[in-house]
Amino acid sequence: MKKLAIVILNWNGAEMMRRYLPSVLENSVGDVVVADNASTDGSVVMLRKEFPQVPVVALEQNFGFAEGYNHALAQLPDYEYYLLLNSDVEIRQKEWDAPLVKYMDAHPECAACQPKLMSLREPDMFEYAGAAGGFLDKYGYPFCRGRVLDTIEKDEGQYDDVVSLLWGTGAALMVRVSDWQASGGLDGRFFAHMEEIDLCWRLRTMGRSIVCIAESTAYHLGGATLNQGNPRKTFLNFRNNLLMLYKNLPDNELNSVMRVRCFLDYLAAFQFLLKGDVKHCAAVFKARRAFAKMRPDFNKERRRIQQLRQNERVPERIGFLLLWQYYVKGKKTFTRLMEERLVPNSIQNQLESRVFP
Repeated sequence: MKKLAIVILNWNGAEMMRRYLPSVLENSVGDVVVADNASTDGSVVMLRKEFPQVPVVALEQNFGFAEGYNHALAQLPDYEYYLLLNSDVEIRQKEWDAPLVKYMDAHPECAACQPKLMSLREPDMFEYAGAAGGFLDKYGYPFCRGRVLDTIEKDEGQYDDVVSLLWGTGAALMVRVSDWQASGGLDGRFFAHMEEIDLCWRLRTMGRSIVCIAESTAYHLGGATLNQGNPRKTFLNFRNNLLMLYKNLPDNELNSVMRVRCFLDYLAAFQFLLKGDVKHCAAVFKARRAFAKMRPDFNKERRRIQQLRQNERVPERIGFLLLWQYYVKGKKTFTRLMEERLVPNSIQNQLESRVFP
């Protein structure tokens, strides 16, 4: 069995491949493979001509990020680890993937890990899409060591320790193949966005661990497919976040959390409207409708996850409302947020219930 397949999913990214693929090839120990999501820009022809040493898995249609990886990895069964790598990632560290493999080899309880993800535009700053590893608040809002909502920190070694995470970034995520298969891989119904958090939450529910290995560093451009201002991205983030919550929440929290999220989503839509951003406001309403329509299709998967549950409550899902901490209490870094772990949950819940009954 081979050790590691580094799989880059491409869609109409020929120029991105030309720019960043050489750095991956030059600095990686693992086998580099490109999976192409039926690109129409000549990506496959370019890859076979300019990078003949790189195997290309040419998919027959654009399956999206999640299902694209599922189809591609099904054709690469003879590996111990997969490393899902975005096409807009540059590698500057020789044998950058070796520390990831070394840790996973030494820790069989670990299902997945990520490198420290830095900004390609500002290399001393963490990158939005994963920084040094991710957590969730009680209501499904993600945050990272190094990035909380729109506040991004400078890397000063403050998050170089190895701690348990709830999720690792999909921009550079190494997964043990046996865990990938046991969990069912990414949920193709998500198409794109939140799919890696959903996968990692399932793995944590199954009692497996996820970490960030700071010895390894990758530099991410970010926003290469859909930028932050795109209403389509708003739609996918809201819809998929609701689907993820519905799938993974414990039975005793499902109804209460979803009621609060309903209120918070409509509050977000109202804020978009106040700013005159009608398209993003409409995207939130569209996401809520899509979630309601799709929810019955997830009942079977929800039951399966509950049956596989090893942890009644995943500890990296922190019992506070992130929006309250960030906007009301002004706690805008991961270190500040974690101070709340010293506050009894009953007190925290009382504080939140005054605003979000």
